[in-house]
Amino acid sequence: MSKPSELQTNPADFSEVDVYAVAGNPIAHSKSPTIHRRFAQQTAQAMHYGTLMPELGEFAKGAKAFFAAGGKGMNVTVPFKLDAQALADVLTPRAALAGAVNTLWQEEGLLYGDNTDGAGLVRDLRAQGIVLTNASICILGAGGAARGVLGPLLEQKPQSIVIANRSIDKARDLKTVFQGLADMHGVLLTVCPVDALGSEPSHTAMDLIINATAAGLSNDSPLSDAIAQQILKPTVFAYDMVYGKITHFMQQAINQGCRVSDGLGMLVEQAADAFLLWRGAALAQQLNARAVLDELRQALTTKAP
Repeated sequence: MSKPSELQTNPADFSEVDVYAVAGNPIAHSKSPTIHRRFAQQTAQAMHYGTLMPELGEFAKGAKAFFAAGGKGMNVTVPFKLDAQALADVLTPRAALAGAVNTLWQEEGLLYGDNTDGAGLVRDLRAQGIVLTNASICILGAGGAARGVLGPLLEQKPQSIVIANRSIDKARDLKTVFQGLADMHGVLLTVCPVDALGSEPSHTAMDLIINATAAGLSNDSPLSDAIAQQILKPTVFAYDMVYGKITHFMQQAINQGCRVSDGLGMLVEQAADAFLLWRGAALAQQLNARAVLDELRQALTTKAP
């Protein structure tokens, strides 16, 4: 079946400007084109940002064709982040640690891969007034989302990070990958089964709890209500990477008097990091990611029933 042309950006169709795109499947729902077009307007950049929807299993073919036709850079989303990592000739250190790539660009004939998710999360947390240095942090989940943000969080030198996951073996595997970085920054990195959260005194003194699972997409939470009542104290900032709605996890936190946030700010801030990689760090002073975030939130509020 042929795909709509608007989901298949061809750089050859935009000879007067630099062309970028986001690749995913599905992709029509993506907010990345809106975000990057606003960034381009803010910084007076002549560029076009479109979408690509490769068939499953054909990411490399689609990406190679995009860059061969003159594409300058690409964002990568589900389910192609591992494919993008495999395709890249050079990985940044944070992409290698993250185990996935969400940003690609060409430089001197080589394809570079980076992961801006963790930087986006840190920037969003900071923008919301969250102090990460010396903080006690809990990450719920040990999959790709958790791995993508753990490095930048460790670099902020919190006091401790506990990885809580249903599968303790998967959490231990993640701890092994990041133990060296944790030691370098003096961070106590531990693991815990989700069902055992609350069993240690430190679990009830968290400053920040991040839901890095996809449970919110199905209106679920990684925490039982009983455990949520134990660890979600009014002093906790509860952050869900899912965006666009009040997830079950966020509602549990609200019920306990916590301040909460979804992941829309992370989406915008990781895009800002990618934009500056492509167009130059000197544009940072002209880029207003929070203004773009406010516009997106207003649009979501307007569409809400």
